Amino acid sequence: MKNLVEITTPEDIFPQYRDTPIELFLKYHNLNLDIESENYTEAQLLIGMCMDNRKHLHIPENFAYIIRSGGANLRHSEFKVSYAIAVGNIQHIVLISHNNCGMVNLHARKDQFIDGLVNKAGWDRAWAEEHFMHFAPIFEIGNEIDFVISEAQRLRQRYPSVMVAPMFYQVETNRLHLIRENA
Repeated sequence: MKNLVEITTPEDIFPQYRDTPIELFLKYHNLNLDIESENYTEAQLLIGMCMDNRKHLHIPENFAYIIRSGGANLRHSEFKVSYAIAVGNIQHIVLISHNNCGMVNLHARKDQFIDGLVNKAGWDRAWAEEHFMHFAPIFEIGNEIDFVISEAQRLRQRYPSVMVAPMFYQVETNRLHLIRENA
């Protein structure tokens, strides 16, 4: 966790993100910049974040495209990312991982997952198990911070003209942290 930088003042924002929509995003969410005074007609950035229901962002209406996917894994949402860039004119992406993510150590939830599909969705047990075994390796993210850094690096290679910022969301405090990638 030593590579996490909590944003409590504007000076905490990394220099490369200043004067960008990423800085505004951090000011809206962590520093309580007034969202009511802004009237965006176009999205300023793309936010990729986990589907977890415990996260809520404090941003103005129309400020961002948001893609929610388990673990903030955008590998299977690339067409949507490309659309936001090509058609929506997005030049900045924020990727947000969070603590206690359900996509970490999926194998530990294998029985719960299978039982849930059998008991709550009416699935056949063998089908539910095959479903888990097929998809769990694709969606397992390992460590939340390491994954969001690797996903940011992957997207930078895919979209070299787009700025990508990995962040970490502390569920208990509803606060965003920037990540020092080389720490």
